[in-house]
Amino acid sequence: MLKPKLLGLIAAAALTLGAAAASAQTVVVGGKNFTEQQLMAEMTAQLLSAKGFTVDKRAGLGSAPLRQAQEAGQIDVYWEYTGTSLITYNKVEERLDAEATYQRVKELDAEKGLVWLEPSKANNTYGLAMRRADSEAQGIKTLSDLAAKINGGETLKFACNAEFYARSDGLSPMQETYGFEFGRENVVRMDTGLVYQALRDGEVEVGLVFATDGRIPAFDFVVLEDDKGYFPNYALAPVIRKETLDQHPELAEHLNALSALLDDNVMARLNAEVDVDQKAIEEVASNFLKSHNLI
Repeated sequence: MLKPKLLGLIAAAALTLGAAAASAQTVVVGGKNFTEQQLMAEMTAQLLSAKGFTVDKRAGLGSAPLRQAQEAGQIDVYWEYTGTSLITYNKVEERLDAEATYQRVKELDAEKGLVWLEPSKANNTYGLAMRRADSEAQGIKTLSDLAAKINGGETLKFACNAEFYARSDGLSPMQETYGFEFGRENVVRMDTGLVYQALRDGEVEVGLVFATDGRIPAFDFVVLEDDKGYFPNYALAPVIRKETLDQHPELAEHLNALSALLDDNVMARLNAEVDVDQKAIEEVASNFLKSHNLI
């Protein structure tokens, strides 16, 4: 029969091993292939590592492959946009406000084993931008103004990424909503980052931008008002597999704490540190987390 002291030592050892196993749990963090997403993946990876998790970061993926990987159980958590889930993944065409969009995707994705945690105040919706001087000279301040100019015979070259060109809430339905067409010969597809350079350098007159991108103020662009409310809300929020969250419910607290710190201005500043100031993503992520005592 084991002595009480020995039993105590065995119990203590078991608790220590259990804690070590929990801390060694690997969480696979995903991310898409543009600056904001790479930043969020890196911040998430650093945050969870500091909380004792082993992190496998897989950033740089396209939207559809990333979502498919999460549904297949290959990605545990990544930051998604409410509008993307609503329209692209769940095929909802109804126009909803920000809160209704969040509640709808939360409900629909729960059926697929995915949990939407608390949304941030960052709304990285799409926008069409022009150089400020051109916008003012031509009197184009809204998408309706843009449509009127093109329908009046003005030729304006537009740059966007391949995803926006093809997606169901992208170029074609936007043009249909506003009743105009750039014309196939006037649409240039390129990587997202190159769109900003092409617009800045005058290679195109209009470019697709993300609302929280730091290059918009840095390059003195004007985002044209979406006066018909075409683009849905794209609130940024952490989405995690229910199975992973059930195993480690503390992940919600960690990720919600980060989400609460983010809004349009914060994301624009962080994005600008990478894209304009040329700082390393790892450095920007670390500095932000440390400044808020998260790591």
